[in-house]
Amino acid sequence: MAGQITQRGALSLLLFLAPAVTPTWYTGSGYNPNESYNEVYAKEAPQVPALNYRVPRWCYTLNIQDGEATCYSPRGGNYHSTLGTRCDLSCNRGFRLIGRRSVQCLPSRRWSGTAYCRQMRCHTLPFITSGTYTCTNGVLLDSCCDYSCSSGYHLEGDRSRICMEDGQWSGGEPVCVDIDPPKIRCPHSREKMAEPEKLTARVSWNPPLVKDSADGTITRVTLRGPEPGSHFPEGEHVIRYTAYDRAYNRASCKFIVKVQVRRCPTLKPPQRGYLTCTSGGNNYGATCEYHCDGGYERQGTPSRVCQSSRQWSGSPPICTSMKINVNVNSAAGLLDQFYEKQRLLIISAPDPSNRYYKMQISMLQQSTCGLDLRHVTIIELVGQPPQEVGRIKEQQLSASIIEELRHFQHLTHSYFNMVLIDKQGIDRERYMEPVTPEEIFTFIDDYLLSNQELTQRWQQRDMCE
Repeated sequence: MAGQITQRGALSLLLFLAPAVTPTWYTGSGYNPNESYNEVYAKEAPQVPALNYRVPRWCYTLNIQDGEATCYSPRGGNYHSTLGTRCDLSCNRGFRLIGRRSVQCLPSRRWSGTAYCRQMRCHTLPFITSGTYTCTNGVLLDSCCDYSCSSGYHLEGDRSRICMEDGQWSGGEPVCVDIDPPKIRCPHSREKMAEPEKLTARVSWNPPLVKDSADGTITRVTLRGPEPGSHFPEGEHVIRYTAYDRAYNRASCKFIVKVQVRRCPTLKPPQRGYLTCTSGGNNYGATCEYHCDGGYERQGTPSRVCQSSRQWSGSPPICTSMKINVNVNSAAGLLDQFYEKQRLLIISAPDPSNRYYKMQISMLQQSTCGLDLRHVTIIELVGQPPQEVGRIKEQQLSASIIEELRHFQHLTHSYFNMVLIDKQGIDRERYMEPVTPEEIFTFIDDYLLSNQELTQRWQQRDMCE
């Protein structure tokens, strides 16, 4: 070593010891190849400014945008950038400091760090379904965003949210809820008259008007009552519709369908007779037919019709005792008088003392009521010619009529025999010995009665008891 080298200021000493070989020169190393490798070479470092705590502006003056620097100088409060000055950095409200919170003026005339103020922001709020919001200052601090919902929806949750200093929004995200029921309007109530001969009326209408106050979507509409175009019976009928929207809100409406039936006064059945009527019996267009009990015949109008004026056509007939004309020329003329009016029970016996004949007549005489209810007339043919007797109640038949009846119905003189003939003149049952009236009535009730007679028979079931 040749010795130590000292310079004012800051010096950099670079020392190199050379080996016993030819030295190699490296640019900037401080080694000179023209000198002996046994020597030490020292290079002076660049000049550094002399430290001076009295220079007012050793570092550049701090100027932080949207913030301020609070500085403490060794020289006192009026110095803000002298050597050794320390400055605390802060930002205005609504801004956030990025970088060093405190810096110091260094001997290099530079501050020990950097920083800046960034404006604080909250994240952009998402839009809510079926609603929106408006903000006073976007996403900046203290911006207030007010929420609102579309027509038909109600807001549930926070109505307003504020951007806070921590960069978060106050409160929570609200929702728009559809709580309004749909709007539904039913058709007007209506009245209708039943058609002739009917107790019902066909009534039609248009569907109700339905609208949702929110998104306009109606999921379903239900009907409580008959469908449009149905036949409604007499009276008032409530038709109700209910509409549902997507949020399961519902609304209902109703209207009345009233059906009226024009009616005539209720007819009374004739004395010793009865009525059979179509439809409801006394409604507009109904026809009522008059019938007489056994042994009676109708005199007058056979039927009457209920008119739109609510009055019956014609006048009521009467039932009179059936008049049988026995002074006819043939048995056919006699039987024609009973056609579709009476049934005939023809009894034939060889003589009045015949045991079977006497037994049968005795039983029938005790059942006159049942015979009349079933429209049965008895014809007796008793004895042998020329003393043979034929009669209908007290009326006597001629010998020729008696003979023709026996011939038509194949009735013999020789023994007791009996035949039952229906209202159409057809032979329906034959008996070779006496039978009880109950057996005859059962056969007639089971096989010979028309629907009208069955109804009448049911209504008069207790008459002969």
